[in-house]
Amino acid sequence: MCAKATMEEFEALLNESFEMDTPDEGSVVKGKVIAVEAGQAIIDVGYKMEGRVDLKEFANPGEAPNIAVGDEVEVYLRAAENARGEAVISREMARREEAWDRLEKAYADDARVEGAIFGRVKGGFTVDLGGAVAFLPGSQVDVRPVRDAGPLMGLKQPFQILKMDRRRGNIVVSRRAILEESRAEQRAEVIGKLSEGDTVDGVVKNITEYGAFVDLGGVDGLLHVTDMAWRRVNHPSEILNIGETIKVQVIKINKETHRISLGMKQLQEDPWDLVAAKYPLGSVHKGRVTNITDYGAFVELEPGVEGLVHVSEMSWTKKNVHPGKIVSTSQEVDVMVLEIDAAKRRVSLGLKQTMRNPWELFAETHPEGTEVEGEVKNITEFGLFIGLDGDIDGMVHLSDLSWDQRGEEAIQNYRKGDIVKAVVSEVDTDKERISLSIKALDGDPFAEAVGGVKRGSIITVTVSAIEDGGIEVEYEGMKSFIRRSDLSRDRAEQRPERFQVGDHIDVRVTNVDSKSRRLGLSIKAREIAEEKEAVEQYGSSDSGASLGDILGAALKGDE
Repeated sequence: MCAKATMEEFEALLNESFEMDTPDEGSVVKGKVIAVEAGQAIIDVGYKMEGRVDLKEFANPGEAPNIAVGDEVEVYLRAAENARGEAVISREMARREEAWDRLEKAYADDARVEGAIFGRVKGGFTVDLGGAVAFLPGSQVDVRPVRDAGPLMGLKQPFQILKMDRRRGNIVVSRRAILEESRAEQRAEVIGKLSEGDTVDGVVKNITEYGAFVDLGGVDGLLHVTDMAWRRVNHPSEILNIGETIKVQVIKINKETHRISLGMKQLQEDPWDLVAAKYPLGSVHKGRVTNITDYGAFVELEPGVEGLVHVSEMSWTKKNVHPGKIVSTSQEVDVMVLEIDAAKRRVSLGLKQTMRNPWELFAETHPEGTEVEGEVKNITEFGLFIGLDGDIDGMVHLSDLSWDQRGEEAIQNYRKGDIVKAVVSEVDTDKERISLSIKALDGDPFAEAVGGVKRGSIITVTVSAIEDGGIEVEYEGMKSFIRRSDLSRDRAEQRPERFQVGDHIDVRVTNVDSKSRRLGLSIKAREIAEEKEAVEQYGSSDSGASLGDILGAALKGDE
């Protein structure tokens, strides 16, 4: 009876063990460390199953294994039994599953996770997140590019999960997001203590072409190149060095973007406060050329005070050349103050005003009638341009080339580069013009020929040609024309054919035109004048004498 009861109990226990649910392969189970030997931990996972796990699976990156007999651990059951009758288990895979559950929750809550960088891969680094391996892109390591990531390796620190896909086993994390958030909090705290106008100390962290970034103790401010000094600064490195501690003034704070604008020159005396007194209009000063542009050159009068010499104020004679052909950078020059605009902080300077106006100087040394010599610089449709002293030009108009030839014909006798002589006929300093005459070198034959002739004079001319409209006559080599209507006061005698070439005729001068170089002559005017003179001398028709009697008496008197 007793034996029968014992068998029944054994059978019941056996059936109970068969009916007990064994863990599924591919699940995480709890186990107990029962021994540590040969670099492995032997773990009893229950259900009369034991397995072995390498000790390294219990170690965090860069740390020693932390495991001892009696410890309860979770492992991943890969297979219930292997060829040796042992369970195939993995602590690493259990940690991974546990980590994925934890990380998915953190990702959903947008919470930070702790991890350690343990390896370098293409484009970034690998991070252990307590069992799960994540990818850290190189751009997400720090707010600025990191040249040496050695100090960050193996160091436990927070990360932000950017993206994760459990099915593919991908996790992407960012260290930069944590730093930016921390930095933003720090910036907000520092900015909250700053006010515009404050003077603070800062350290130069970075230098660019347009300025320098200055660390104010957790927050960076921009010191623009134009706010470093009152004078022109071509590059910030001229006055700043990285790591240097400088004193700056807070110019502007943008509370929304947390941007801070700084200035150094604001802590110095503004030289423009004394500009008007130190540089009165019309005064001449020495300066240094600091910059050359297409429209002029900037000249520094003193540190912080620059003026512009416009291209039109650079030279009396060089009108269409680049300023770089007249002055060079760093050259010392004398300049005259032409205008000051204190509101716009502008000074207009003149370079040519410090030198004598070459046209005024020429007018003083070359009065009208002076003979000059120069090279033909240019030939145009209206005349010649002759190079003169003082790097200026004078112009010979077509009408001043020759007395005998038309200007269009006379200009054909000249070539560019010819050395010619001329006479100064006019100097206009305001319009910067000098008029020259080549034909005046030989004097004026017309003036010489008619030197004693005035309007009303009676002269004797020689007929040189007979035409339908009148006759051509010559006087001292100068030719004139007498129209048919001026040949006689008697209409019947106004016939050109009654004259012959070579005849000598007395005529009256009615006009002397120096410009057209012509004498106005008339036989008719001579006859009328003679008649008038006779009437005045021998009587008048009112006294009873006839015109014939008067003229007869006049002729008899002449005899």
